[in-house]
Parts: sequence; C-alpha cells; structure tokens
Amino acid sequence: MAAAVRTSVWLDGKTARSRKADQPAGGLDREKITDATVRLLDSEGLAKFSMRRLAAALGVTAMSVYWYVDTKDDLLELALDQVMGELDLPDESVDAWRDEIRHLAVSYRKVLVGHPWISPLVGEFLNVGPHATAFSAAVLNVMTRTGLPPHGQAGGIASVFQFVYGFGTVEGHFRDRCARAGMTQDEYFRHAMSAVSRNADTKANIERSRAMMEARGGETVEDMRDRDFEFALELLIAGIEAMREHTS
Repeated sequence: MAAAVRTSVWLDGKTARSRKADQPAGGLDREKITDATVRLLDSEGLAKFSMRRLAAALGVTAMSVYWYVDTKDDLLELALDQVMGELDLPDESVDAWRDEIRHLAVSYRKVLVGHPWISPLVGEFLNVGPHATAFSAAVLNVMTRTGLPPHGQAGGIASVFQFVYGFGTVEGHFRDRCARAGMTQDEYFRHAMSAVSRNADTKANIERSRAMMEARGGETVEDMRDRDFEFALELLIAGIEAMREHTS
C-alpha cells in the first residue's frame, strides 16, 4: 500500500489541534519552538538543521519537541511561513500598480537574502500558511490591476517574482558563502575575480564583459547588485506596460 501523501501542516489540521493532556512542562510551546528553528536555520543553514540540534539549542530532549510538531517537515513549514511574515505588504487602497510591484519585489528580495535557507523550501512546500497566503493575495491583487488580460496575468507574476526569487536566492547564497569564508562580499569578489582571470578558459569571458561591468558602475558588490536588480525590475515593468498595450 502506498504511503499517504503529505499535503501541508496548514491543511492537515495540525496547527489547530489541542495540546495533549500529558504534554511535558517546561515553558515550551509551538511559537517558541518555531522562533528557535528560525534562529538556528539563520545561523547554521538548512543542511545542518535537525530536530536533535534544535532540542539542544532549546535545552530539552528531541522527544519534547515532538510533543508540539509531528515531523521535521511540519516544523520547517511553520518556520518558512513565520519568515514570510516579514514581508512588507503594500496598502491595497493604493492604485499605483507599478509602485506596488516594486514594493513587493524589493520586500521579497530582502526576505530571500536575509534567510537563504527558505529558497529550497519555497519550492518544496505548498506555501498556504497565513503569511504566504497574504503575500500571494497581494501579488494577485496588483497583477489584476496592471491591465494585462487574464490569460497573461500568470505570466506577469512569473516574470517578476520568479526573477526576484532567482536573484534573491543567488544573492543570499553568495552572502552566506562570504560569511562562511570569513570575508566581506567585496573581498570575496576580488579573490574570485583574480582566480577567474588567471584561468585561460574563463579569462576570455571576463575580458568580454569588462566594458559592461565598468559601464554598470558601483563601488561595491552591493552597489552593483542593487543597480542590476533595479534595472532588471524596471525592464519587467516596462514589459508589462508594452504587453498591456499590445493586447488591449
């Protein structure tokens, strides 16, 4: 017999269940456990996360944690949605859809960069927690007001927010890699560029892109990245404008 397919901690009734009468004392609750999970994931990353390490951070046994969540996946899904609560959603009464897209894109990027471990989880879970649902609603709301026809709105969402997802994921992982190496982003970038420039197979590409990189400007890696993000986002908004006029 095939195993039951997991759906979501939010759909399986697990978040609403009552505490068992014989749950251990000690001041734990699901909120404290979720908070500790986020802190541990931020400090050590997803690959090192385990229920045992979480229990040690809380000063309890792993069995104590399992009184409040059934599985590691349930807890990761709760942690993911908690972080999605950091998204700064725009006021829906504002009718400037371009500014709302910029606002949502910048906020989503910030969350992805600040918590690099969420990127793989976004693709693994259904993202139907309250904070993720609020974000999805804001995205749907603004895209329906762009003037794109209904058949193009899903593509509009993909073009903007899949771009932000990819950009924020790469940026977050780069920052994390620099931190693990004990370097600033600028130090790591100079080290990497020096190594690439000495390699015959990659030096040609660096030379071909030198003029483009110089034209882009920016004194630091963060400056360059911000300029790339802002320009790319404006390209996408311009594309929505063009497609709206083309299909109207």
